[in-house]
Amino acid sequence: MEFFDRKYEIKRLQEIKVLSQKAAQFTVLTGRRRIGKTSLVMKAYGEENMLYFFVTRSTESVLCEEFVAELTEKLKMPILGKVERFADIFDYVMEISKTHPLTLMIDEFQDFSRVNGAIFSQMQKIWDRKKSEAKMNLIVCGSVYSMMTKLFRDEKEPLYGRQTEFMKIEPFAPSVVKDILQYYNPEYSKEDLLALYTYTGGVAKYVELLMDAGATTVERMLERIVAKNSYFIYEGKNMLIEEFGRDYGRYFDILKLIATGHNTRGDIEGILHAEVSGYMTRLENDYGLISKSKPMFQKSANKNIVYAVSDLFLQFWFRFIYKYSHFIEANAYGKLMEIVTRDYETYTGRVLERWFKEVMKESGHYTHIDSWWDRKGENEIDIIAADDLEKRVTVYEVKRQRSEIDLKVLAEKMKRFMEVTGEYGKYETECEGLSMEEM
Repeated sequence: MEFFDRKYEIKRLQEIKVLSQKAAQFTVLTGRRRIGKTSLVMKAYGEENMLYFFVTRSTESVLCEEFVAELTEKLKMPILGKVERFADIFDYVMEISKTHPLTLMIDEFQDFSRVNGAIFSQMQKIWDRKKSEAKMNLIVCGSVYSMMTKLFRDEKEPLYGRQTEFMKIEPFAPSVVKDILQYYNPEYSKEDLLALYTYTGGVAKYVELLMDAGATTVERMLERIVAKNSYFIYEGKNMLIEEFGRDYGRYFDILKLIATGHNTRGDIEGILHAEVSGYMTRLENDYGLISKSKPMFQKSANKNIVYAVSDLFLQFWFRFIYKYSHFIEANAYGKLMEIVTRDYETYTGRVLERWFKEVMKESGHYTHIDSWWDRKGENEIDIIAADDLEKRVTVYEVKRQRSEIDLKVLAEKMKRFMEVTGEYGKYETECEGLSMEEM
């Protein structure tokens, strides 16, 4: 697939490269698996003579052999003797950078913990000792977000605070998803666009797999995803088991329940007959896989809380693939496609709300974007977008079809919202509808 977007990230990486000519830079690049971190760095630095170390789960001596080969090829500087400690290689590279500015990228950095946990403290000592004279542009990438965050933001860890930049790579924004589909299918429909966003969540690898396969329509996408030996069938499990370890079963149960509409803690605990607050806290804060929300301007922090799976691909995977995994075991892929097709319109109605919220965030025109519902569930406003500088607020009803939008009912909901919250009484207010026509 062609390379799209990431203009800000590329510009920032290039700026960091320039800074490293005067003072050593230590950039941490995180983001979920398949988001395109490695491709981003390669794009930012083009054909430059960059050192690239990929950390596999080999022994330290085997890794060092591979790294020495990379050094010899790129730097044309033979290393004498057999090297069996990564610390010696890192020390060597830092020393060279004092007179020859270098860019070193270490991919899957968190996996050093499986190779030799002492590597992190060894790196810290070398970095602290040599960074003042080095002209090193060090970039470490990691796809296990919880571990990368811990390594650099937990004050008990040796590399705590050593980074000069911490960049998290996010999925493609709606405008980029649209540009990509336009490039591969100029005749795309709004249904095709919503499907691409629903199935991939803007994750680069998933978009690439579909576009390269010519799956640019809603029908072709589903055929590609729900198929025997499809990459997507096992992706959720492959991606998350490493994050969760042997305790993945409980996490999977919680994610499946949230993805299928059981979005309160009480509901989840009632179904599982177990206390899950610790698991949910970790899913939210450590793994970044779920988010919680409450009605806009609700003062209580613990009432009326609902949860959602943050990652759209995983939301889809747990809702359809994991929930109906017995269909896959029975080779009933046609039946699974029937289930997805049957529930598609209802399911994508909620995804459409997320699309428009992301569009609004991308625009930068609003200071507050949220939703609201009352305690009884009788009144719900899909999106409230406010501009606190201009003293304007717009409430939106989101439906797949414009004909289903009733602005009079929405105006009554807005009135109720203002009565309950006491907010926006002096703002200029508007009620609008959003449908697939506005995508």
